[in-house]
Amino acid sequence: MRLSLPSLPRLFRALASLSLLCAAASPISADDWPQWLGPQRDAVWRETGIIENFPVGGPPRVWRTEIGAGYSGPAVVGDRVYVMDRQVPKDGPKPKNAFDASQIPGNERVLCLDAANGRLVWSHEHDCPYTVSYAAGPRTTPLVAGGRVFTLGTMGDLTCLGASDGRVFWQRDFKKDYGLKIPVWGVSANPLLDGQKLICVVGGEGTVAVAFDKDTGKELWRALSAKEPGYCPPTILELGGRRQLVIWHAEAVNGLDPETGRVLWTEPWKLNYGMAIATPRKVGDNLYLSSFYNGSLMLRFEAGKDAPVVAWRTQKMSERDTTHLNCTMNTPFIEDGHIYGACSYGQYRCIRADTGERVWETFAPTSGRSERWGNCFTVKNGSRFFLFGEKGDLAIAKLSSKGYEEIGRAHLIDPANHDPGRPVVWSHPAFAGRRIYVRNDGEIICFDLAAK
Repeated sequence: MRLSLPSLPRLFRALASLSLLCAAASPISADDWPQWLGPQRDAVWRETGIIENFPVGGPPRVWRTEIGAGYSGPAVVGDRVYVMDRQVPKDGPKPKNAFDASQIPGNERVLCLDAANGRLVWSHEHDCPYTVSYAAGPRTTPLVAGGRVFTLGTMGDLTCLGASDGRVFWQRDFKKDYGLKIPVWGVSANPLLDGQKLICVVGGEGTVAVAFDKDTGKELWRALSAKEPGYCPPTILELGGRRQLVIWHAEAVNGLDPETGRVLWTEPWKLNYGMAIATPRKVGDNLYLSSFYNGSLMLRFEAGKDAPVVAWRTQKMSERDTTHLNCTMNTPFIEDGHIYGACSYGQYRCIRADTGERVWETFAPTSGRSERWGNCFTVKNGSRFFLFGEKGDLAIAKLSSKGYEEIGRAHLIDPANHDPGRPVVWSHPAFAGRRIYVRNDGEIICFDLAAK
């Protein structure tokens, strides 16, 4: 029997149609948000297929789940969401002054939720009385890698849990193990995973930075001394032709060998109230840092040189009388020779990276007006930026030296924390699976940001 074969053009068309059908049937890969500032700790959301602007009424809500209070941002890996919160007795003490650091009983929790519907998968809870100002709850974002979840609580409890079931693998207590005197605003520096090392800012004599074995919790090395450890996450950057661990504490900026903890260089910088908070950012081969009271510092690195030199720094001024960029808790973003971030009273500013000179400012993405510690988190996606402000609004905008150009805005969640004397949302959102996950002191909500 003779078989008739289709002509080549017909065959190619059939194969092309089959290819398109398979592509349509295959799920589009989605990125995770496994730690502070995302997969590469750089506040860049690299997924495609994201909405250009919000639909009428805002993005569709996928689910919402009640949780306790806290500043901890969520982490998202695969089909799971991880977040920390705090539970306090209903009849327990509730200081009216946020700066009151008297003991408040309560428990810290690590929650694992189903990313599809927000249902609780597992939780881990431990007794944790607080003796800090702004005592709403945990500060750090869970770090998820290799089937483990690493969490760091406000009172210095470092815990390694199983990502699938919450089983405890190991724990360290910074107070007990290192004699840590808890900082005024609690332990807040997000841990950093580098190969086998989990690097943390601890504090004390010779233990400002400590590296632990990620599998066992055993100490691998320790380094640096300071009266106040500050709140800044450790970060690893390529500077001066050398891979360096940057530790910024309340007394100095330091470069360390990540493998051994050996100190490579130190630039003294005494900060008011220990407010080393914002994650240091790389600008070409320079390093930029910004603090609420002390302003900005730019360090310049040169290949072959042992230590950086100060390219420029701003002068100390009153907290209101600022001319450059004095970040509080937000991490600035560097783009095309300019630095963008929220200043001490909510002025969202653009400054020149080469001089620190202010180019423009607006209150639009932060608090809408001058407010002490007015805040906004900046995340880049493609050529646009997603800015999550303290009132619970998400804005899509273009940032350039010409100004702030808002494309759209949607209100996602109500501010529920009143510690600064006004309602705020001060937890960093997560962007994963073409969705955004936001939380306040009573709930976590997931919204769909996929282009239709």
